[in-house]
Amino acid sequence: PFPTVVRDFQSVIGKEIKSQMLEKEGRLPDVVMACVGGGSNAMGAFYEFIKDENVKLIGCEAAGLGIDTPKTAATIATGTLGIFHGMKSYFCQNEYGQIAPVYSISAGLDYPGIGPEHANLADTGRASYVPVTDEEAVNAFEYLSRTEGIIPAIESAHAVAHCIKIAPTMDKDKIIVVQPFGQRRQGCCG
Repeated sequence: PFPTVVRDFQSVIGKEIKSQMLEKEGRLPDVVMACVGGGSNAMGAFYEFIKDENVKLIGCEAAGLGIDTPKTAATIATGTLGIFHGMKSYFCQNEYGQIAPVYSISAGLDYPGIGPEHANLADTGRASYVPVTDEEAVNAFEYLSRTEGIIPAIESAHAVAHCIKIAPTMDKDKIIVVQPFGQRRQGCCG
């Protein structure tokens, strides 16, 4: 029951997003975006919106130094189907099914797999998953910190980076919800 227990507890995030959107805007967001390591945080944000097909779900994976390098943790972008921790999903693994080392600047996203519900959302096309490099995440971290005074966790900065990338391509009336978590001050300098 592990993936569903985590999803069910984390789903309060998506319920709160939906409730506040309806209360404040009178409609659902156009996009819900979150960083994805193993996926519990993102699944909490996404779950309430899975049946709302007009809401685009975007998971932002830790691409590390790039998906064309071995220094990545972007499981959906680079992984293959396998079994790990008793679940069938996508994993960064070698040709023998042995889990490969992964890398990300973010300890919270430095995981060689993705939860099976995310694998299903990716396979069915209900959610899309994009790789975000360390450099993009650090730039987004600095941007949000300097412009808004919000110091995000480096994990969340992966989603902020993709938001910064796609927002200019969208109509001004579109609403993107970026699901942040935590506030990190350690290791930051002004």
